[in-house]
Amino acid sequence: MSDLSNVNEVKNTIRQILPLVDEAERKFKSARNWGFLDIFGGGLIVDLFKHGKLNSANNTMNEISYHLQILQNQLDSLTIPTDYRMKFGFSSFGDFLFDGAIFDIYMQSKIMSSLDQVRKLKNKLVQLQDMLDKM
Repeated sequence: MSDLSNVNEVKNTIRQILPLVDEAERKFKSARNWGFLDIFGGGLIVDLFKHGKLNSANNTMNEISYHLQILQNQLDSLTIPTDYRMKFGFSSFGDFLFDGAIFDIYMQSKIMSSLDQVRKLKNKLVQLQDMLDKM
């Protein structure tokens, strides 16, 4: 990142990613809240709302991954993880099929892990943005 135009490109990309990260965090928080309700006897309707939030968060995370790949290309020597797509797979299916406390708690742990990843990503992006602002 030797020239000013490249620094500005990176800053612009970060400015595009941060609102998406905030959006993903909101969606995961909502899914987490529905997940807590599900653990305490939510049933099918609660599962539908929870998984709707998770699908929406997953779409946002796919968009974030796309922008992170662009950012990675702009940051020649700096390596950052770019694949933040959510992988719930059988967990989602099992949550509907075997709707019970075990799957609900397992899904809740996956949601919490995803929420933690989003928060860590946000912190890294803010740190990078701060570093670039000081240049």
